Amino acid sequence: MISLTKDNRMLGYESLDSCPDIFHFVTTRKGGSGQAKYSTFNCSPYCGDDPAVVAHNQHLLLEALPSDTRLIIPVQTHSTECLLIDHTFLQSTLEEQSRLLQGVDALITSQSGCCICISTADCIPVLLYDQKNQVVAAIHAGWRGTVDFIVRKTIEQMKSTFGTVGADVIASIGPGISIDSFEIGDEVYEAFRRNHFDMSRISVFKKDTGKHHIDLWEANRQQLLDFGVPASQIELAGICTYIHHDQFFSARRLGIKSGRILSGIGLNAK
Repeated sequence: MISLTKDNRMLGYESLDSCPDIFHFVTTRKGGSGQAKYSTFNCSPYCGDDPAVVAHNQHLLLEALPSDTRLIIPVQTHSTECLLIDHTFLQSTLEEQSRLLQGVDALITSQSGCCICISTADCIPVLLYDQKNQVVAAIHAGWRGTVDFIVRKTIEQMKSTFGTVGADVIASIGPGISIDSFEIGDEVYEAFRRNHFDMSRISVFKKDTGKHHIDLWEANRQQLLDFGVPASQIELAGICTYIHHDQFFSARRLGIKSGRILSGIGLNAK
């Protein structure tokens, strides 16, 4: 990944950074004003942090984005619900928008002036850009979303709404828990097997832990490949949040009441 700010507060992907029509970012734990398990740059309002601190950190974030950008952050529930942020949504009341954002784990938009975001802390953030149709998506893929094909469902919605095809998509798979760190129980292993994932590609059994381990990065990459996204257009950050919890928030290390990585993407105004 590349640094988008001098203090490494915001990182980005080389593949997306080369696209002049969009902006994007991934936040780290650097450069904000949070304390303890929210130290220091938590921008998510839904994880128990002081609202004033979150507002201050979001202000710092917005300073680095195009002017008049609005952050749109859903209330995630590990579902596969995907919401289209269109003109109708943006013209709705704030109360109605808040209602629509409940229980949503992926966002799609072709509207400029807004930055669609998802929050993660060991789960996998996925950002998509359809270059031809000028459409972006942000996806929260924890193991529950991954096993229920949230990436595939999101990109299929992009296809049905905008005509997206795999060859036009640039995808990034961000910092999240790695296969080495992600121990799972038999019930999770069986959930992936029942849904016909290639377990030889996405899992290993480690004798030293006595546990199966799942590769969420690869499980989501396979969904992109199956849709027709070229492997050369899929960028993998390869950063384990559990191992690098000093740089990225990790719920398994810090607990649920801790900060979140915010990943965002938006279209530049024309």
